[in-house]
Formats: sequence, C-alpha cells, structure tokens
Amino acid sequence: MDTSNLTSLPEDTLEDNEQRAPQQPRPLSAFASRPDRPPTQTSSQKYSALDWKGFFDQEEDIRIPDSDDVFHVYTAGTEGPVVFCLHGGGYSGLSFALSASKIKEKARVVAMDLRGHGKSTTENETDLSIETMCNDVLAVVKAIYGDSPPAIVLVGHSMGGSVAVHVAAKRALSSLAGLVVVDVVEGTALASLIHMQKILSSRVHHFSSIEKAIEWSVRGGSLRNIDSARVSVPTTLKYDDSKKCYIYRARLEETEQYWKSWYEGLSEKFLSCPVPKLLLLAGTDRLDRALTIGQMQGKFQMVVVRHTGHAIQEDVPDEFATLVTNFISRNRIGPRGVEIPGLRRPSQTNP
Repeated sequence: MDTSNLTSLPEDTLEDNEQRAPQQPRPLSAFASRPDRPPTQTSSQKYSALDWKGFFDQEEDIRIPDSDDVFHVYTAGTEGPVVFCLHGGGYSGLSFALSASKIKEKARVVAMDLRGHGKSTTENETDLSIETMCNDVLAVVKAIYGDSPPAIVLVGHSMGGSVAVHVAAKRALSSLAGLVVVDVVEGTALASLIHMQKILSSRVHHFSSIEKAIEWSVRGGSLRNIDSARVSVPTTLKYDDSKKCYIYRARLEETEQYWKSWYEGLSEKFLSCPVPKLLLLAGTDRLDRALTIGQMQGKFQMVVVRHTGHAIQEDVPDEFATLVTNFISRNRIGPRGVEIPGLRRPSQTNP
C-alpha cells in the first residue's frame, strides 16, 4: 500500500515538533501540579547555633571589686538611655539578642548573665536570693558607669522581672528612669511554685549536641522562635565531661529555698516604684487584685502580647523591641532621664 499521500496525524506532528524544538517551561496555573519544593534543611542545619555578634555589638566580663565574682554582659548601641536587661531563671543575657538588635537603633542595651547563668562565674552559683541578685545588678551598674550612670530603663523577664522590681523598689539606682516587667505577676507566680520541681525534673536533662538542645526547646514549646533559640540556648548549657553530653548550666533545682522570696509582695513593690512602668503579659488572666486596682488607677501601662509564650522577648522580638522603644519615647526618657521640651539641663559629659 502506497502511504506517500497520507497526511500525518496532528499528534505525530506535535511529537516531531517537540523533538526538534527545545522544551519550553509550562506556565503554572491554579490547576497545575504542586510546584517544586525548596531544598529541605537537615535537622542539624535548621537548629544550628547562631553567633551573638549578629545582634549585640560586643561582650565583656565585669569584675566586681573585693570579690571573685565576674559577670558577663552583652552590649549594643551607642546613644540614648540604657535598656538594662535581666533574664529569667534558666535563660541567659542572650535571651534578649534578637530584640536588642532592634532596640539599639534608638537606645543602648546591656544584657547581663545573672549569677549561676550563662558565662558569669561567682563564688556561690546557687545563691539566687533576691537580695544577692539585686546587689549583683547594682554592682555591675556601678562597675560599668561609676557614680554617674546614664538614664536606665530596667527590663526583667520572669525571675529577672522580680529582680528588676526589687532593685527599683530599693531606690538605690539614682538614674532609674523606667521599669519594664515581662510576664511575671505575684499571684500566678506563687501559685505555680508548687509545680516547679516537677516541671524541672520532667525536662530532658542530657543532650548529645547543642543542636538537639535547640530542637528540644522549640519542639517542646518553651521557645517559639527558632532563630532566637539558636542564639540563646547554647549559653544555657555546659558540657559535662563525665557524662559526655550537654547539661543545663543553671542548677535551678538547688535554689528552691529562694523561689518564694522572688515573688512575695511583688505587686505592691511594683506599684510603689516611682518611675514609669510597663507590664507585658502573654495572657489576660494574670492580674491579681492589687495590679487590677493599680491599672484602673493608671499607675502603670499594661500590654497583652498575643500569640506568644512565656518568653515574649524571644518569641516576638520585633514586637517586644517596638513596645520598649515606644515606652521610652512616650515617657520622653533620654540619656540623662526624662526630657521636658523647653527645659535645658546642665551640660554633662557622657560616660
């Protein structure tokens, strides 16, 4: 049979054209198959440690005169008042790393590792009495700034919030210009203490690597921001040569005798502090009676931060930084204290 006069089918012509011409990418549509996925990260990459230098400007060891105590601090920024940050129990100064990178655009930031935490070394690592920790903070401020410190806004999270309130209530810091307390209220804190040992004992206590510890902190829900965990978690650990693994740096289980004193009378002390005050909470059910009355009387500003866990400064660092800098602006806190338009201050040399 002579097939020379037969025309080719459309399908045959299409196949010939596809073989001759380079294949063109097909446009995606709403009905197209799922697009290519970006390359996935391994667990060790996703939870690898991040260097603090991407957030703070420098670190320094502050030696306290007439003692063997050395406190590690991270600093950022060159102008404005000092936002002096105190972390919670089991955390470190790097808990404020991501927020510090934003706050430093409008103020100076100092974040210290409290006694028994981070890179600080002290004669008694488990003496977390409120009196001792307050004295530590005042000693560090004096060691850095001498007798003429700039305006300071104390910021404290959880246990550090209690320390900040007690320092402010002592009225021993002459340049104190503001107080920010992060997610700690007397009533709720005292009620939770009966469960604290159980919570501490139920944690994973040994990690084969820093990456595993970071992953556990995120997957376990204690921190919700992976990048913040990658910066802050490593300094909450130390390597145990005998066990060949990483364990927690802070021995919180051994400090139970001090826990109650952190929070008893905290609400009244907070309300008595003679400076502008901001209370940041992760939930609306945290106010006790004294604070409820105080807020109704306008004695402090309160903000409930949504969609965050206990560590507000870590989970939503940008929002936290904005709240702190807005607090400073609203209360007109400058490098030498409250600045009133039209009122000239005597010229002073910055430390």
